[in-house]
Amino acid sequence: MTSVAVVTGASSGIGAATARRLAAEGFHVLAAARRTEKLAALVAEIGAAGGSATAVACDVTSDESVAGLAAAVRAAPGPVTLLVNNAGGARGLDPVETGSVGDWQWMYDVNVLGTLRVTQALLPELEKSGAGTIVVVSSTAGFTVYEGGGGYTAAKHAQTAVAGTLRLELCGRPVRVVEIDPGMVRTDEFALVRFDGDAERADSVYAGVAEPLVADDVADCIAWCATRPHHVNVDRLVVRPLAQAAQHKVHRVPS
Repeated sequence: MTSVAVVTGASSGIGAATARRLAAEGFHVLAAARRTEKLAALVAEIGAAGGSATAVACDVTSDESVAGLAAAVRAAPGPVTLLVNNAGGARGLDPVETGSVGDWQWMYDVNVLGTLRVTQALLPELEKSGAGTIVVVSSTAGFTVYEGGGGYTAAKHAQTAVAGTLRLELCGRPVRVVEIDPGMVRTDEFALVRFDGDAERADSVYAGVAEPLVADDVADCIAWCATRPHHVNVDRLVVRPLAQAAQHKVHRVPS
């Protein structure tokens, strides 16, 4: 019987790349996100490549929407063995003294409470499978702070704390918890969302970096962790581009 993987935030970036990769690994993918038109195109693409996927409209900041995702999971064509909590994002790069409470609240809701809502809703099915895996896509911001990143790093520190606590609480039950912490990843939308659509500011993040990570690199890490024998738990995988030695140490080539 085909195993089912659920990927949140699947309409673009790391989520879409992960959905494609897991479908190629033989999972039936429930691709969940708010933007149904992008999900429809993704599901069609996966099907054309010989994979199997279903689009599920879901806003991880809504209890009602996540309940709908749980219903779709219960109707899935096989046991749900994998949840990838990927939905997340950043808004703003303001110092703490002038940071927007609304931006901070959104970042906490989507990164932390979104992970909580979806995990709580799907955990019974993951445990029932007898071999469940929960992947939490956090960030190197989950263990390193930087100027202007207070809201995002606070949310990612909290998300990391949720993953570690969950692993302790599930010890002895057939569900493993994996945390993926990417560094600099260039996707189509992450920096644009952070800077409210300002393409010039978004591009400046990657200026001079010849080869930042791309979404497929992170999807590869997620798939590798998820397809290890179930007794193998990769607690935390930190992945950065070669050019990034640490949060503040990035090799840039002058233009």
